[in-house]
This record gives sequence, structure tokens and C-alpha cells, in this order.
Amino acid sequence: MSQFASSPPGYPRFRDYPKLRELHRARLAQAAVRSSHHASSLSSSSWRQQQQYRTFMSVGPSHSTLLSQTINYPVTTTNNNLGQRRYFWNRLDRVRQDWDLRYWERQAMNNPDDIHVQHEYMRRLPAQGRIAYVRDPAVTVLGPQSAALYLQTLQDLNQSNYLDVSDLLRKLERGGSLPAGATQAWKDHAMQEKWNKKDQVTHLLQYLTGGGSAVTAGMGALASNAAGGSLGGGFDGNNMARSPMAPSMLTGGSGRTPNQPLHVQVTQAPISPLRAAAGLVGRVALMFVGFAAIGALLDSQGFGRGMGMNQNSKHVQEADKDGKKVKFEDVKGVDEAKSELEEIVLYLKDPTRFTRLGGKLPRGVLLTGPPGTGKTLLAKAIAGEADVPFFYASGSQFEEVYVGLGAKRIRELFEAAKKKKCAIIFIDEIDAVGGTRKLKDQSALKMTLNELLVQMDGFDANDGIIVVGATNFVESLDPALLRPGRFDKHVVVPLPDVGGRKAILEMYAKKTKLAPDVDLNIVARGTTGMSGADLSNLINQAAIKASVDGLSAINMHVMEYAKDKILMGAERKTAVITKETARNTAFHEAGHAVVGVLTEGAMPIHKATIMPRGPSLGMVSMLPEGDQTSQSKRQMLAMMDVAMGGRAAEELIFGDEQVTSGASNDIQQATRIARAMVTKFGFSDLVGIVYHGGEVGEEASAETRALVDTEVKKLTQGAYLRAKNLLTKYADRHRMLAETLLEYETLTGDEVRDIVTKGIKPNRPVINKSGGERGDTSIVEGGGGKGKRSRGSFLPGLGRSRSDESATR
Repeated sequence: MSQFASSPPGYPRFRDYPKLRELHRARLAQAAVRSSHHASSLSSSSWRQQQQYRTFMSVGPSHSTLLSQTINYPVTTTNNNLGQRRYFWNRLDRVRQDWDLRYWERQAMNNPDDIHVQHEYMRRLPAQGRIAYVRDPAVTVLGPQSAALYLQTLQDLNQSNYLDVSDLLRKLERGGSLPAGATQAWKDHAMQEKWNKKDQVTHLLQYLTGGGSAVTAGMGALASNAAGGSLGGGFDGNNMARSPMAPSMLTGGSGRTPNQPLHVQVTQAPISPLRAAAGLVGRVALMFVGFAAIGALLDSQGFGRGMGMNQNSKHVQEADKDGKKVKFEDVKGVDEAKSELEEIVLYLKDPTRFTRLGGKLPRGVLLTGPPGTGKTLLAKAIAGEADVPFFYASGSQFEEVYVGLGAKRIRELFEAAKKKKCAIIFIDEIDAVGGTRKLKDQSALKMTLNELLVQMDGFDANDGIIVVGATNFVESLDPALLRPGRFDKHVVVPLPDVGGRKAILEMYAKKTKLAPDVDLNIVARGTTGMSGADLSNLINQAAIKASVDGLSAINMHVMEYAKDKILMGAERKTAVITKETARNTAFHEAGHAVVGVLTEGAMPIHKATIMPRGPSLGMVSMLPEGDQTSQSKRQMLAMMDVAMGGRAAEELIFGDEQVTSGASNDIQQATRIARAMVTKFGFSDLVGIVYHGGEVGEEASAETRALVDTEVKKLTQGAYLRAKNLLTKYADRHRMLAETLLEYETLTGDEVRDIVTKGIKPNRPVINKSGGERGDTSIVEGGGGKGKRSRGSFLPGLGRSRSDESATR
């Protein structure tokens, strides 16, 4: 739609919204004074619905009607309650009105001949915009509703002199609202009656608002009589009296009949943003309190049970008596913890055995240790051995959004246990509810912990109830929870040692089928640091691999595959490895292996491989004979020599300029061992037998730190020279081992020792006949395999890949 250039002089165009709003406010102020005389005869009650105010009018003592059409009229009412409306919603409403106006503007542009769309658009325009719209030459068609709205606007703004009657009537004729010839007939009649423009606006508005049938009939008669010279067909006094709008329009009283509705414009005092924000916060807080109160009421015992909502509460859970019971014999690898817990079972079976001498068994037992060591299983075993009711809950179940709900659930849990003669209450992850209290903590958290403290050791006796808690972070618990009388018996459940790991493996192996070549001793030695849950996962992974391969039993190869997959990640069989990369990796790992076999004090080699796993291109795994709680100086020096073997091998085979960064993790490991020897273990004569805290001895003086750095460099340099001399002396065995790795990719510890000590290669088919090359190497031609790869390292103990991810070749 084009801009309407034919607007009355001095008025802005209808799209100039800011200026129009200023004029609109000024007109409202004037209209409030001008229309004050209507207040005595007008009683109205209004309500707000979809941003549109409708009004019930009373005209006379008995006539009342609901207006169905809204036309702007300068009547202003003030609603004192509207001053409380929020600033935010007013802004949102103005944005919505602006979007609505733009939508109907597009509809009017796309449908210029649709008088209904035209009326909806004009109804949303400001007053000056309506005037400019009708006077625009681009608008060629008008409907009776649009014309009436235009005339009413002229009358309201006292701008009747700007009326172009001929243009208006021609547009009505084109829209089909008036018959042909009505324009000339109207002009002749207006001249005969000597009507000025204000009179024409009034009479034409009266006739248009008389209804569609009256317009057609009146104008038709007027047009038909125009040729005969009779001008009274539609506009004499008698004909106008027959119009439905005549009673009110003749007297000039707007807004008094259903055909001339009243538009109520509501004004309000501006609200400051601070006051609006305060009101918003207050209402939100009130709503939150109301919802919280309703939720607490629904969750309360009396109301909930009365409605049948809490008959099967999940917060108080009792173990199934008919289910499978766990016994102490089902718990492996934690014999010391089991022996301490047997006292609990004896007490529950025969309490008089302890009470006859005045002894009291601890009311609470706290199980601590790393995840997966069997703390929950031990608690179940206590209940299974004693054959008493077993209630269990998680620490996180006691806390929810409602204040006081955690304390209530603690009471419910102990009340359910008190109904039994003897019972065990097990709270897993108790640190979630029993953490150390601080002043800044919320009162709800303190209430839950306080209720637990009271239930465990308060005025009410809980004889026959034993509380068992489990946590991985005992240091985070509140001291009041750990004092005698509550959790005064602490049982540490550590990671299993090599014997415990073997017992756990044997227990899970009974549930599957193992091949005769499986040696669980070797598997137990190679899983240092694994928990019972980890070992269960190991057996499960091996069973899945054997099933996928179609094997009838789990063999040693599958067991090693499952262990390496858990510790180091899956094999990257699709990795693209060039001959140069494979050769460099093979001599690097062979250097570790040769030094490991020939150095006194080094751990036995378990496996050497150049198969890529995770970020590592290869590794040498070394396993101890058993669990080592301490290491000698010789063993530490041997570990440093083995770590330097890879770097020394690269220098001897490829030269100083071709040494790669793949040995960065090896150097880091050797440096860490050397620094610990100097600062922690007293293995340096210059520094002395002292202990310096921190990772790098930060607690020492500047002079001592400089001396420490000198000693560390001396130890690492000595390890590098020893490894280099050993590889020079046994260069032929080093080369044989590297070439064998290129052919077989993975060698066992026995095969490595046979090659290094006897010069005997494995008696099995060769796996790789391409010099270690893997994958489609054509995509990296010209690169020489110099992508960013971590070289890998020897692995003492676990076989975990300790390669530095940031290391590059």
C-alpha cells in the first residue's frame, strides 16, 4: 500500500506512529473535557476481553442492549484499578497491536477489493491514518462499514471540512454499496437543502449506519427519482425518520443505539519500572507459596493416605523376603571387612551373648572405600545372614523441593524399622544427606541431617535397629554423624589384592564356560587396581566377544582382548599406518622390551604390541609378580631405564635428527620417578634424607630446588645412557625383535624373552607381510606418516596406555 499523500494539511501520514500517538494523547485529553456532559445520562460497566472494551448502555428506563460493533468515539472513562497493571504486559500488548496492524495492512494490500478486509484494517488504524487511507487515490473501493468509520472519525476530530463527498460516494458505488447515479443525486439534494460539509457528514453517516437494506432502498429511490426531478425519495424528513438510526442521529447523540456503538478509550497513569518489577516479584512469590502449600498438603500423610495416594510409598523400601538372599560366601575379595561384619550378624541372631556382660554393639556401621568394591553387597549379606528385615534407601531420596520433606522421610524410614523386632537400615551414598553442615547451608539440608542424628541417637531408643551407611567420601561427612553412638564402627572396603581378584574371577567364571588355556592367575596379576565391578565387567566382555566369534568357551586370547579393551580401548584395526610409522613404532617399543628383559630389577614383560589403541600406536605391558606396596631403589632405576629405552632406540636406529616426540610420556614418567626419589624417598646424597612436599618440592628453599633439579637431571641422564649402552650391546636382538613385531604385531612376554635371550622367533603364521603397513596408505602418500600420533610407552603393572595425548611425532 502506498503512503497516502492526500492527508489533510498539517497532519502526518498514518504510518508515522510516534507522532500519531502524541496527537492521539492530546485528542484524548480534549475529548475528556468535551464529553463530560454525557456522564449524567450514561451508565456503563466495562470489562477487558482480548484488549477490546465493550460497554453495556442504558437508554431510558427500560431499554438495554449489548453493542456488537465498535466505532471510535471520544468518550474517556478512568478505571482506578487499571493503574495496577504491570508495565511489562502493557509493553507486550503494544507489540502485539503493532504486529496485528502490520498483518492487516498486508491483507489489505493483497486484497484491495475485499471490503471486509478493508474494514478490519481501518478499524486498527489511528484516526488520522483512516482519513489518509480513504483519501488515497490508490483506494478505489469502499464498503458501508469503512465509509461509516471514516465519517465518524471526521466527526469526532471536527474535520468535516475535509470531506470529499464525490470521491467517497464514487468509491461506494464501485464497491457495490450504492446504485449508479447516487453520487449526482446526493449532490443535487445537498445543494437544494443547502447543507454544508458538516451537515453532509452527519446525514450521510445517519443513512449509512441505518443498515444495508436501508442504504440500498434509499439510494435506489434517490437515484431513480433523480431523472424526474424528485429529490425527496431518500433524504426528506419522513424517509429519514424511517431509518433505524433516525431517533438518535437527528439529535446528534452518538453511542445511544445498537447501530451506533460506543468506543471506550481507557486512560491510565504511567507506572514506574521499579514499581512494576516489585509487583511482578510479589505476585510470583505469592503463586510459589500457594503451589508449595498445595503440594505439601497433597504429599502429607493424612491427606495423601486419605486419598489413597501413599499406600505403596517408594521412599520406604523393604527388601523382598522371598527373593534371593545374599550370603557372605557370595562376597569375595574383602575377607577383612567380612570378618568385622560377622559381629553384627552374631548380635542380631543372639543379642544376649553381648548384653550379658554389659556390652553394646555399635548402632551404626559405616562402609567406606572406592566405588565398586562391594559395600552394598556386604550390607545385603548382613541382612541375608541374620535373616532380618532389610530397609534400604539412597541419600538423594530424602531431598526434594519441599522444605521438611527430607526429615519427614527419615522419620518414616525409622518408624517402619521400629515395627520390626530387629532390622537393618541401609543408606547408600549417605554423603548426599550427611555432609558437613555449614552456616551458609539451607535450613532444609540441616533439618534432614538433624533428624537423622536424632533418630540414630536421640531420646527414643532404637534397640535392635542397626544403621549401615556407605560412602566413597568419608571425609565429607559431618563429625556429629561419625561420633560414638552413631556411626562409631568404620569398616574400610578396599580394592581387592591379587588373591582377592583371583577369587572374584573364579566366582564369576563359574557362571560361564572357560577354555583350559585360561590362566586366572595371569589375569589377576594383570588387573591391578580393578574393583569387583570391573572384574565382573571383564568376564562379561569376554563372554560377549566369545559369543560374537562363535566360540564354545572363553579362551585366553579372548580374555586378554577383553582386558586390553577395558584398560586401553578397542583396537583401531582400520587405522592407516604407513611403513615408516610402523617401523618407527616397532623399534621404539622393541627398545623398551629389550631394556626390560635385560635390566635387573625390572618387572616381567607381559606383552608387546604395535597395534594402535586409543591415542597410542603401541605399548609394552609389564606385570609385577604380585601386589607391590613398596619399591626399592633398584626397581625405580630399572623403571627409569625401561622408560628411556624407546628414545634411545630411535636415536640409535634413525639418528639424532629423526628422533620423534613420541617419547614425551616416557620422559615425563622417568622424570616423575627421579623427582620422587630425590624429594620424597631420600635417595640423593646431595639433597639428603629429607621430605619436600608438593609435586616438584615447592616447600623447599630456592637453593634446595635448584639442587633437586640438578639431581633429577643426573638420574634421568644416567638412565638414558644405561639404556643406550644396553641397546648398543644387543643391537642384533633389538633389530630382530622390531622386525618380529612388524610381522606379528603382538608378542607375548614369553615370545619377547625367547627372542631377546635365545634369538628364537615365534612358531606361528605371520600376520602382516607388508612391513607393518595397515589400511589404504595411498591417501597419505607424500606425508611419510608424519601425522600427529602418540608413540606409546611401556606399561608397568596395568597395561594402561599412558601416552601423552599432546605428543606428536
